[in-house]
Amino acid sequence: MSKISIRFFNDREVRAIWDEENNKWWFSVLDIVGILNEETDYKKVRNYWKYLKTKLAKENNEVVSDTNQLKLSAPDGKKYLTDVLDSGGVTILAKNIPNSKAMKFLDWFLYSENSIDGQSRKKAYSFFESNLVDTMDIGTTKSLQQIHAYIFGGLYDFAGQIRQKNIAKGGFQFAVAQFLGGTLKQIEQMPENTFEEIVDKYVEMNIAHPFMEGNGRSTRIWLDLILKKRLKKCVDWSQINKNDYLNAMVTSSINSAVLKNLLKNALTDEIDSREMFMKGIDYSYYYEEN
Repeated sequence: MSKISIRFFNDREVRAIWDEENNKWWFSVLDIVGILNEETDYKKVRNYWKYLKTKLAKENNEVVSDTNQLKLSAPDGKKYLTDVLDSGGVTILAKNIPNSKAMKFLDWFLYSENSIDGQSRKKAYSFFESNLVDTMDIGTTKSLQQIHAYIFGGLYDFAGQIRQKNIAKGGFQFAVAQFLGGTLKQIEQMPENTFEEIVDKYVEMNIAHPFMEGNGRSTRIWLDLILKKRLKKCVDWSQINKNDYLNAMVTSSINSAVLKNLLKNALTDEIDSREMFMKGIDYSYYYEEN
């Protein structure tokens, strides 16, 4: 039960834990109840769930019998036994909370698992345990292509392939496709001996944006692998606010000081922690949500 995941609905966390024996995710009931009732007060959320659980038990609703208890990390860093439901139970629970948000939540919850993002995220989770990490030449363009191909293989026909078209985002023009090959060679040759050099290399790779889609998710893994190799560190992405990160990335092509400060303050030496890696994947995908 060591695989921990965090999903985000309207910037609210939904904690989950992987059940290896039964091959499925369990989701925090309190997180879901808090979201559906738009309530952030933990005590009020807990009391509402206690009331609803009693009501559903009297009605012999299956959601009560389907509820399990597993240890999940709380904001204080400690793990507590928490009521959890599998995906089927979450669907039933949402249908028993009578408000307009429930259907919107269900649309997100059911879609998020089967979308390209949902499927690629599952692949990204397994990347941590793949043999690829030990065989790739970290910090090269090829290694970034291998990461992209692993995560998006079978989902995008261009997985792992350097783009041949020009792309822009928010009015910013990424590296011109015609000269992208030369640009990537220059980036590959950039030094990566210090934290500052590694982030500079990361910024340049982001400006290059070598793939049609999936650049951010692939390049953040690429960055962590370089940090792990060179400095025995990685980024605890959960410590970096989404808007702060996105704003820092926008300005990084001109001034990377803010980005460097954000990343430096979030460095950790938990480079072999599967939970840290999976949490990083969750936040990485969260950064890409509109």
